[in-house]
Amino acid sequence: MKIMKFGGTSVGKPERMRQIAELIIADNEPVIVVLSALSGTTNALVEISHRLAASDKEGASEKIAILEKHYQNFIHELLHDATLLAKANAVLNEHFEFLRITQKISLSDALNKDIGYICRNARGEVDNLKRGGSDYTASLIAAAVKASVCEIWTDIDGMHNNDPRVVERTVAIEQLSFDEAAELAYFGAKILHPTCIWPAQQENIPVKLLNTMEPKAPGTVIKKEAGTIGVKAVAAKDDIIAVKIKSTRMLLAYGFLRKIFEVFEKYKTPIDMITTSEVAVSVTIDSDLHLAEIIAELSNIASVEVERGQTIVSIVGNKIAKTDSILRKLFNSIDEIPITMVSYGGSAHNISLLIPSKHKTKTLQLINKGLFNL
Repeated sequence: MKIMKFGGTSVGKPERMRQIAELIIADNEPVIVVLSALSGTTNALVEISHRLAASDKEGASEKIAILEKHYQNFIHELLHDATLLAKANAVLNEHFEFLRITQKISLSDALNKDIGYICRNARGEVDNLKRGGSDYTASLIAAAVKASVCEIWTDIDGMHNNDPRVVERTVAIEQLSFDEAAELAYFGAKILHPTCIWPAQQENIPVKLLNTMEPKAPGTVIKKEAGTIGVKAVAAKDDIIAVKIKSTRMLLAYGFLRKIFEVFEKYKTPIDMITTSEVAVSVTIDSDLHLAEIIAELSNIASVEVERGQTIVSIVGNKIAKTDSILRKLFNSIDEIPITMVSYGGSAHNISLLIPSKHKTKTLQLINKGLFNL
């Protein structure tokens, strides 16, 4: 048994859906298929919910009609068999009828319905895997059925060593360990959702990243073994905020770090990077949802500075933090880039840098040349 998950761009057009059907039946092994919604669906549903929350029922109705027409056009182009078309129409009518019902009842009541939700949590409550949840779904199913492999099909031939949107010469990575892939996904590699790795890793199920448009390309395999030692890839995470906390009166004081972390925990704000000295602590976060409250509480024990417009650049590979030659090459290649923070030593396979976002593209290009000779 294997799992095949196809992303939104892979199911974005009827002809691509036909290609997917051919891929599914090409192998004699039993298959469970996980499909993303058609491209643009999630954004449309978010917009509809926002209109409903703002009591803009007319605007919500208009958006629902546009989305329904998109799906109707899609299935009529995809299906020519009358029986199959009737089944597809029945499915669409059920879901869009629910959307229309939400205009007649309160949004809170609508959100409590059992229907358009993807799961139930451990307490039996209707829950949501959030955006990108189809990757996670595929991995969960793979773990549950102990699949031979979990295939994630997108429009890219595997995970690349760098961001092909801003770096001209990139190459697909042949093999990654689960830990390496998880680091890259968390720190900005768009091809894979950060939550996808964990379930497959628990059951030691390989994950393959494959290209729907080039099905014969080898792609990237993610498994327990890293395969090789050295740098595999670099990823970048934008919209990072640096919070610098300094207090001379708490110099070497017992419990100072605990007090800081308790503030971030109180407001459920995860920390990406952290550096410390005798009198100062710097951390990074990727959300300003509770930033004002966090600053207010931290100001009771220290002075606080906030620096926005930052990017985390994460260099990932097997045992790279223990390889002196890699460190020399890395810092020599980016000697012209101002670095705000460095996270090194916490992981054997990750070195993270915080830089002003305006230097992101240049940094990725310099690393591509300095570490990958590309």
